[in-house]
Amino acid sequence: MDKNILSIINEHQHLELLILFEHMNAVDIAEALEHAEAAPSIAAFRLLEEGLAADVFSYLSPERQQLFVSEFTDTEVEEIMDDLPVDDFVDFIEDVPEEVGKRVLESVSAEKSEIADRILDYPEDSAGKIMTTEIVQLTAESMVKDALQIIRTSGVDKETIYTCYVVDDERKLIGVVTADTLLYSHLTEKIGNLMDTTVISAEAGDDQEELALKFSKYDLIAMPVVNRSGQLVGIVTIDDILRVMTEEDTEDFAKLVGVNPTDEPYMKTGVVTQTKNRIIWLLVLMLAATVAGAIIGAFEDALAVLPVLGAFIPMLMGAGGNAGAQSATVVIRGLALGEITKSDIFKIIFNEAGIALICGVILGTANFIRISIMYGNVENNLTLALVVSVSLCITLVVAKTIGGMLPVAAKIFNRDPAVMAAPLITTIVDCTALLVFFIIASAAFGI
Repeated sequence: MDKNILSIINEHQHLELLILFEHMNAVDIAEALEHAEAAPSIAAFRLLEEGLAADVFSYLSPERQQLFVSEFTDTEVEEIMDDLPVDDFVDFIEDVPEEVGKRVLESVSAEKSEIADRILDYPEDSAGKIMTTEIVQLTAESMVKDALQIIRTSGVDKETIYTCYVVDDERKLIGVVTADTLLYSHLTEKIGNLMDTTVISAEAGDDQEELALKFSKYDLIAMPVVNRSGQLVGIVTIDDILRVMTEEDTEDFAKLVGVNPTDEPYMKTGVVTQTKNRIIWLLVLMLAATVAGAIIGAFEDALAVLPVLGAFIPMLMGAGGNAGAQSATVVIRGLALGEITKSDIFKIIFNEAGIALICGVILGTANFIRISIMYGNVENNLTLALVVSVSLCITLVVAKTIGGMLPVAAKIFNRDPAVMAAPLITTIVDCTALLVFFIIASAAFGI
């Protein structure tokens, strides 16, 4: 953040601010106001022109938005909220306390309040939750000149005018027409002759992740949203989808390392909250790891007879955990991108087992040579090398198979595949590796 801008805001240098704001992007202005002191940032915000103020407000954090609203008059609140796009308005209502939301809803027009209530009723993480209703609607019978007039008069208040949506008398979506098509067509041409009837749309109840996959698959910048009757109720634009993808990726990365996901930025999350988000998985994994300890305890006799076996435990557990984590990460990402489906589970098991077998043979051979050389003074060193190498190969096959299978199994049972992530799989594989190793060693050395 530019310290010069912050000092200008904090020192109430309003004349300089007016000049600066003329050449700044709304995002950059919001960032500056976010880092400035509370009172000066409110004063600086009041210098913004009406339309720009709404844009800047939409980029502020929920905490800063709430601070501003608490200091604004009812008239100021009404002006900002009326200019705020519906989807951003709904996000704000969801993020603030109930009493603040109630005050804001009472200050806006009845139409906007009704639309917000309708969107808020949609399920969490659904297409309806992030859509906006500010769209250009045309009819098949209208002409190009009518469409252009509609865009000129009302387009400024719409989310996008590049894509216009064609509906019938019952408001059912029947086609789309782009702005460039309108510009290059004859003024008296009917929209019905120009529209594309192969419309990629979503239902209001569709999951946001599925929506993001559609955007990626069809290279869309906007997608119409319909209700169960096929009536057009809104659109979702690419900026909303980018936010969804960022949130989903952040959530998956958190789960991959055993952290409960949170919407709060790291620097704004307290130590106690961060601890709560992490401690549950740490406790679960610690308790699960006691199983590994019990396995080692059960084979104390083997370790007493051949203490050198203990030297290979970390390597086997580490190799198995890493192999399982590799498979889990690749499969989870494939599921998220739609490259892998639930029906692919047996193919995944086959693929991962094949990959593991090849890796196991290569690593096992390298270990056989290493142990034969490094432990040449140990009795039956070749047998020891063979035991470790075979155990490693079997561990890798089990680890990669489990790592590839569990995320898909979670998907089949409608659970988040990311839950079956590296920490959990590593713990399972650790126990498996120990069992395999000690069983083979006990048999080979007659312990």
